[in-house]
Amino acid sequence: MVAETTLTPNDFIVPLFIVEGENIKTEIPSMPNYYRNSLDITVKEVKELWSMGLKSVLLFVKSKDELKDNTGKEAWNNNGLMQRSIKAIKDAVPEMYVMTDVALDPYSSYGHDGIVKEGEIVNDETVEALVKMSISHAAAGADMVAPSDMMDGRVGAIRKGLEENGFTKTGIMAYSAKYASCFYGPFRDALDSAPGFGDKKTYQMDYANRIEAVKEALMDVEEGADIVMVKPGLPYLDIVREVKNAVSVPVSVYNISGEYAMIKAAAEKGWINEEKAILETLTSIKRAGADLIATYFAKDAVRLL
Repeated sequence: MVAETTLTPNDFIVPLFIVEGENIKTEIPSMPNYYRNSLDITVKEVKELWSMGLKSVLLFVKSKDELKDNTGKEAWNNNGLMQRSIKAIKDAVPEMYVMTDVALDPYSSYGHDGIVKEGEIVNDETVEALVKMSISHAAAGADMVAPSDMMDGRVGAIRKGLEENGFTKTGIMAYSAKYASCFYGPFRDALDSAPGFGDKKTYQMDYANRIEAVKEALMDVEEGADIVMVKPGLPYLDIVREVKNAVSVPVSVYNISGEYAMIKAAAEKGWINEEKAILETLTSIKRAGADLIATYFAKDAVRLL
């Protein structure tokens, strides 16, 4: 009766990794019990999620190497894997709220979130590509696009592009405070999207900075973001609270692959109780101010709840 923070299935966004092919279900080595699935398996998974009361998915696709280049043009191929996935999921479960990852790293021959010129990621040309990508996702039926690239000005440009093309109801969940973190490793295994050179510190945030996160979130809201995100989760709960106090839109948190892997690894060794760790972790993220949590623990959490 007096608990200040409660979790429900409505709090969770389920990330899904999709690959080309049929009847493929491949466990990600650094993310035990989480899988890359072909689209046919993904559709079955989405139906199961809906039956459990999970109402939102966030889609990531693993692009074939031969489709990768420095322009990322496969990202807005109307018959690309992402676009086909959106349509198939909306056909199978029309009410499922479909969010899509918007960044070039799965399509980049360099593994970076943007277009590379002379060893540097160029902001404005990348933003133009992200707008094309977002419009193609909206045309395929996405309810919300989620730019995770951290380029400057991309939220405003995407909002303008969506409006001009008649997609006035397509939302934007901006990765506003996305830090250059060591905890992304397992995710990059999942999508084979590790940077081919250097790191992502020129466009992701310095984990020593706090005020910058609030500034970035406020700028994204001003540019038209419907939801702002803090990523990662556990090492950044102070940032979650700061952002929540500063903005008037919902705040989401990505409880990321490294956080998932740590709990799984410790539980496998018998060092912690996995079920208790899952609920304590997710409750702490919500307590810090998260309205929504993207988490690989979503199905486990719903079963436990």
